[in-house]
Amino acid sequence: MTSPDTPDAPRLAALRPRLPSPVQEVVDDRFERHGVRLVLKRDDLIHPELIGNKWRKLAPNLAAAAGRTVVTFGGAYSNHLRATAAAGRLLGVPTVGVVRGEELADRSLNPSLTRCTADGMRLHFVDRTTYRRKSEPRALVAILRAADAEEAYVVPEGGSNAEAVRGCRALGAELHGRADVVAVASGTGGTLAGLAAGLTPGQRALGVPVLKGGFLAADVRALQHQAFGGPRGTWNLDDRFHFGGYARVPDELGSFAADFEHRHGLPVERLYVAKLLYGLVTLAGEGAFPRGTTVAAVVTGRPFP
Repeated sequence: MTSPDTPDAPRLAALRPRLPSPVQEVVDDRFERHGVRLVLKRDDLIHPELIGNKWRKLAPNLAAAAGRTVVTFGGAYSNHLRATAAAGRLLGVPTVGVVRGEELADRSLNPSLTRCTADGMRLHFVDRTTYRRKSEPRALVAILRAADAEEAYVVPEGGSNAEAVRGCRALGAELHGRADVVAVASGTGGTLAGLAAGLTPGQRALGVPVLKGGFLAADVRALQHQAFGGPRGTWNLDDRFHFGGYARVPDELGSFAADFEHRHGLPVERLYVAKLLYGLVTLAGEGAFPRGTTVAAVVTGRPFP
């Protein structure tokens, strides 16, 4: 299935995504007792290596790169870096990962970065001050020069740019008539920005931020402006479920995820998906969804490794 937001270039044929991704209903008494129906949008089944929103955000950027080296950014456990490295291997495209924390260069690579290098990604470590300035034009030029990648195609951290947002619009379109509320865990906001734009006027997108700081609403608005020239769709955020910030998985969240896995036989990714599902269970218990509401939870990833 293709749409104006789904790249259909021959160079991406090797990726063979499963689109549209399946919609799976789950029976869960924590929703049913409040008259709420829960379905899962299984974006984790799109591709075995470019999982979930990584396909939706990376595919348009890979098409735009047109075979050039791709440079992108992330932390030591970045799902985005792993997905970009895998795409590079599958497509025969060189990739460079700019990693936050120059001190990591002198340490053994963790499993996530080891996977990146196994897929052919060249890693370039930068100090945290430089990394924070990576969106500034002069700082970016210096980073690319130091990484010997001045002619590369640059994809921002998390893959969220105008191309990615337009790619994620297809996610909303695939859910027309399937849900009243579509919820997604949000890191950089690109998936939420595109999802909301793809929904119909009677539907609403809900973002559950996995980082603390309260900055995401402005970022989503900015991404929609870059992609579409202004706001699109109806969306809101509930920032109560970050559990202390990115990569924080306290015992309460881990126990919740394990219980959800036991109930429904679904492997639950802890950094994003668990926080989303925890938030939805809490909201259902608070009566946030009127009786008769169908809520779709976007499963954007699965546990690594």
